[in-house]
Amino acid sequence: MDRPYIICHMVTSLDGKVTGEFLGKDVHSGLIEDYYRIHRDYDADGFLCGRVTMEGSFPQPPVPSTVYEGPSIERVDHVAEQASFYAVAIDPQGRLWWNDGLISDPDDGYNGAHIIEVLSQDVSDTFLAHLQDKGVSYIFGRKNELDLSLVTQKLKRLFGIETLLLEGGGIVNGSFLQEGLIDEISLVVIPEVECSEKAISLFQTGKYLANNTIAASFRLKEAKKLDDGGLWLFYQKQS
Repeated sequence: MDRPYIICHMVTSLDGKVTGEFLGKDVHSGLIEDYYRIHRDYDADGFLCGRVTMEGSFPQPPVPSTVYEGPSIERVDHVAEQASFYAVAIDPQGRLWWNDGLISDPDDGYNGAHIIEVLSQDVSDTFLAHLQDKGVSYIFGRKNELDLSLVTQKLKRLFGIETLLLEGGGIVNGSFLQEGLIDEISLVVIPEVECSEKAISLFQTGKYLANNTIAASFRLKEAKKLDDGGLWLFYQKQS
């Protein structure tokens, strides 16, 4: 395979929501920890999230006030370093102004991951210069709309990523699904219905697509009852 093996690993409500008030309730904290434990147990080479999810999980510093005034920066992929674990951010417009090339987080399943930004070619020279200065790697997924197949091929070829956890949000998940890029689905299901029009579903209509393809079908391979009434559901893509 010319791309990583991709596992969509998420927490959902009974009605398939991945955002909402149910995530913040203390009564479900044990199931949230189950999600992080399973994340660690996968021992993947990296995890991938969209910009909004990254911002929510890893707060960003203020946008720098300085403007890059050097020569134009060529839009070529930039590998700042090779690492054993990566954090991949889908950030086409360049809005994540990281202050370091590594994730800092109390959870060992995320801490120390080397950051890779996935960008469109429309980002500013100021943003690219900032990423280079902070030791952040970046790759391009074409000029305007992202070609996720190309992006995943680059993640394997340039960084050696063999197994990748796809961890939201729903629009990014939906984009990967529509491109046929999800091999497994791992769900920690919290026994609560969110029932909110504002809450995002597990797979929303994708917006990062360069083209549309038929979504894949999946088969339930395993189901485990968790404490506090939750479930872990594991699906594999049907061949």
